[in-house]
Amino acid sequence: MSQTNTVARDQPAARPGAAAPGETSQRQARRTSLLRPILMLGGTLALALGVLLFWLQGGQYVSSDDSYVEAAKVSLSTDVSGLVGKVYVHDNQHVQAGETLFSLDPANFGIAVANARAQLAQAVLDINAAKRGYAEALAQIAAQHAQLAEDQTNLQRYAAVVGNGGVTRATYDNARYTVQASQAQLAQLEAAAGLQLAKLSGDADTPVEQMPEYRTALAALNSALVAQRHSVVHAPFSGYVTNVDQLQPGMYLSAGTAAFGLVSDDHIWVTAQPKEDELTWVRLGQPVSISDDTYPGQTWRGVVESLSPASGSEFSLLPAQNSSGNWVKVVQRIPVRIKVLRKEGDPPLRAGMSVIADIDTGHKRSWRDLF
Repeated sequence: MSQTNTVARDQPAARPGAAAPGETSQRQARRTSLLRPILMLGGTLALALGVLLFWLQGGQYVSSDDSYVEAAKVSLSTDVSGLVGKVYVHDNQHVQAGETLFSLDPANFGIAVANARAQLAQAVLDINAAKRGYAEALAQIAAQHAQLAEDQTNLQRYAAVVGNGGVTRATYDNARYTVQASQAQLAQLEAAAGLQLAKLSGDADTPVEQMPEYRTALAALNSALVAQRHSVVHAPFSGYVTNVDQLQPGMYLSAGTAAFGLVSDDHIWVTAQPKEDELTWVRLGQPVSISDDTYPGQTWRGVVESLSPASGSEFSLLPAQNSSGNWVKVVQRIPVRIKVLRKEGDPPLRAGMSVIADIDTGHKRSWRDLF
């Protein structure tokens, strides 16, 4: 009994009007149950508002990591055949436009040019000879005309007196035969003159340079000179030569056979492959930011130069047959050509590099785009 009283004396006395401990716990539980949905709803609204604001701020840039550097390149060859004489460059060497790359053995080409020059000179001699022959034929024709006129006069004189015995009948007949012979000789000379004139294309006064024989020989000479010039190959543009070791002096290079490659160092562009649904606001001339993993932190500037009129699949060997019953919609990629605006000091971009291209469309989303 005494212990019970001691414990009761040790406990503080309850204040008038104060809630019991059990009632306080229930009140806190009810408050927590009311605040939890409010906080969850508020957090959800804040998250939705943040996402909405982020969406409104987005849509300005079209980014494509399926982008590659491309450059003008050519497989060097020549349209003449011959033995390789000299190779003046080595693999991966930088060359300037017009620089000599390799040449074929010049011996055969020099012989062909000399032969063509001789043929041209012979054509000039033949034409001049034909002109002189035609002039001589005209002179002979003129002389024969005079001879024929004399023979005809004699025949007429003999015919007037042969009846009264002034000349014998034999003399008259000889005069008649002489006229016929002169006429035949005149016809022969005129035919020979026509042949000479035909060689001169019907006009003996035509300059030698306009005669067909001269032009034919001159064309042959020009062809030989072109072949000689093409036996020495020059760089069509500046860049880097590749696979040079496959061409060695002494090997026979057929016309049209690729010798080695040349990749341009200044005609460079980027081909991006954005999805078709990302091209809504892409326009020509829009600025582009280009980056590559090879040079962290480095950015190249560019502009949209053109958009392909067709997707890449349209140029495949076996394009998709969309009319078949097994058709499945696949978002296509449309090639976009980007001109690189390089400035001094920029690291080199090499053909085949994969880059990231960010196109600034300048488009701003609005509330109306939600509906």
